[in-house]
Amino acid sequence: MKAAVMYQKGELPQYVDFPEPTAQNNDELLVSVKAVAIKHFDKGRATGKHYSSDAPKEGGRIIGGDGVCILEDGTRVYGMAVSGMLAEKATIVKDRIVKLPAGVSDAAAASLANAVIGAAMGLRFKAEIQPGDVVLINGATGFTGRVAVQIAKHYGAKKVIATGRNQQSLQELLKLGADEIISVKQEDEQFIAQLKETHASTPIDVIIDYLWGHTAEMILQSLMGKGSFTHKTKFVSVGSMTGDLIQLSAANLRSVDLQLTGSGLGSWPKEQVHKLFSEILPEMFQLAADGKLKVETTEVKLEDIAELWDLDVPDGRRLVVTIAG
Repeated sequence: MKAAVMYQKGELPQYVDFPEPTAQNNDELLVSVKAVAIKHFDKGRATGKHYSSDAPKEGGRIIGGDGVCILEDGTRVYGMAVSGMLAEKATIVKDRIVKLPAGVSDAAAASLANAVIGAAMGLRFKAEIQPGDVVLINGATGFTGRVAVQIAKHYGAKKVIATGRNQQSLQELLKLGADEIISVKQEDEQFIAQLKETHASTPIDVIIDYLWGHTAEMILQSLMGKGSFTHKTKFVSVGSMTGDLIQLSAANLRSVDLQLTGSGLGSWPKEQVHKLFSEILPEMFQLAADGKLKVETTEVKLEDIAELWDLDVPDGRRLVVTIAG
């Protein structure tokens, strides 16, 4: 079969012939692959930069961890790979599949799943979002940020505040449910002042952060109290696009009613992962099928993977590899 294979960390994946995988036990299924989204997570694991990555296997490793595939009986599902997903065939985990509704395309479903994981898990389980909450999405102009804005509204957020660099993308977020946009390109003092003003008028209940780095420092600084009672805010770190480390003063932590946590692989108990596949993903795929959850994709072919691995995809879109057959 044809596959996208990584032989060494840091190299480009190669479109090559590779042995077809086989199910190793009753918990695995052999499937035909239809579409796989290329995410920062996949690139991080392939290059060894993500905390969950390991060295490529001897003889190469198929990249990609999830996607849309077809079961032997013709059922179209979203699944998580055991063998690697960017190939004509893959083995997937039997209890981590979701049947897809007819109204959602292969590309949309493949692109949506990881974004839902990166948005809904933090909102629902780490932030415990409640109807009427005020939610700040830091780094909302990216693909997952756009999905997070829409899911926050779906979960009942009274107000969604979106930050980002690209002004055009920020404006587009207003059409997807954002109520206020804040540019991170302005001077630090202006950014902090705008956040303080917003927090004073509509206290922020939940922060979902995809950037970390300096913007996270400024957001935390804007919440800092001065010895009086403060509003409880739940800050959930999901990504670190602008840096893995921040400076955080103890005074900042002590002066505000702050819950600081993270949402990612290893942070969710088994029962929450079960709900992801049994409740959350099915609901979100249906919303997409009904046109109530919108995503944009750029579709490419598997055979072009080496040339397209570093393709500059416009803000808010997801690169999706489609596989014929």
